[in-house]
Amino acid sequence: MHKTHKPAVGMVSLGCPKNLVDSEVMLGDLADGSFPITGDPSQAEVVIVNTCSFIEAARQESIDAIRQIAELKKSGQLKGLVVTGCMAQRYGDLLREQVPEIDAIVGMSNYAHLKETVEQLEARPSTRVDGRCERPKDEGLRLRLTARHTAYLRLSEGCDNPCTFCAIPGFRGSFRSKQPEQVLAEARSLVADGAVELNLISQDLTSYGKDLEGWDLARLLHGFRDIDGLEWVRLLYAYPAFVSDALIDELAENPKLVKYLDIPIQHIAQRMLRRMGRLYKGLDHRALLARIRERVPGIALRTTFIVGFPGETEADFEELLAFVKSFRFERLGVFTYSTEEGTPAGKRFEDDVPEAVKLERQKRVMEAQQEIAWQYQESLVGRELDVLVDSASADGVRGRTPMDAPDIDGVVWMAGEGPFPVGELLRCRILAAQGYDLVAERLHQAVAGAQPHDLEQQLAEGDGDHR
Repeated sequence: MHKTHKPAVGMVSLGCPKNLVDSEVMLGDLADGSFPITGDPSQAEVVIVNTCSFIEAARQESIDAIRQIAELKKSGQLKGLVVTGCMAQRYGDLLREQVPEIDAIVGMSNYAHLKETVEQLEARPSTRVDGRCERPKDEGLRLRLTARHTAYLRLSEGCDNPCTFCAIPGFRGSFRSKQPEQVLAEARSLVADGAVELNLISQDLTSYGKDLEGWDLARLLHGFRDIDGLEWVRLLYAYPAFVSDALIDELAENPKLVKYLDIPIQHIAQRMLRRMGRLYKGLDHRALLARIRERVPGIALRTTFIVGFPGETEADFEELLAFVKSFRFERLGVFTYSTEEGTPAGKRFEDDVPEAVKLERQKRVMEAQQEIAWQYQESLVGRELDVLVDSASADGVRGRTPMDAPDIDGVVWMAGEGPFPVGELLRCRILAAQGYDLVAERLHQAVAGAQPHDLEQQLAEGDGDHR
């Protein structure tokens, strides 16, 4: 590859929204360095595969994607294969063994060197992986991979929580908050670029500001009120131990915040929370969740649970299942435990719950939750809600309510008379529920005239409360 030539670069981004932000920042940095960017990896001269290694299934998906891209070298178009992300950070040497076609491996703390790595691929093999944990950089210069009207905004990097099932602190480092002015500047930049919805992400969102004097998440969120053009702000991954009364008040009062909270509980049995390393002492999860619902009427709560963790008895599981049935989360996911390399649980506990038992427990929780979730969707029929239009194609027009996070929750299918402009908020009436999804018709009135708590008032006053 001639040194003055700038190769066309493509990206394959895998894993969570945090990885997606990394991919967008890397592409923005490369584009700023005058590298042509293509959305079609088969047309690229260099492809970057941003990998995930959170669980075994994610690692296998990453390996499969790397090998698939490596096949493109046979045609002669692809000159360089670069691997970044969690697998690059954790398993760089192993990746080199398994896929010798890889030209460069770049760990998370070395993304600033990506441009020079791509320019110098003829000097392969190249590996840049180290353990430095720096303050999160400005991520305002991004080449976004999401739809223009929605974006992810990262508030912090790393994690200090001692969850025994999780390896993230080992490769993403200790918790570091972005400076508040940096966060708000990035938010304004994303809105100026067309985003009307910002989804706030971190390994631990509710720890924001613990390393900054005088700051916490509630105070930061208050600053979003003044961003013109921003309609929805959504909180993804709120560690329950750090959900403060001030944060609950901000959720209730801030018109920019959608009434939605992703708050992974992981289990309800105190014995299991202790084995999982969750910070539960002095925290009554049931009381916290009830307080959130009481003070933020109409809120949609999403949580996740792990079943089959080492030592989970039938009594522990039955306590969890009973809680799911009684509390009636609007949104819920269940994972089966798997031993992960480098985790305290993997070193400390024998994986003593048979796989068949794990799967059976997962099935029982999801069957219970399906009935709850579908009843909740039915309770929305006849109500007027704001719907953000996500896409329009031959398959139909799809959107989301404030209670639906992108690529996680259900969708709204639009029926009847349009227009249905993508990226706009439309006032709609819910016509029907179809499992986890809804069908709605547009009401020809301005969303701007709606009161922020219309939905909450309807849910509080209406009949057929799903809870």
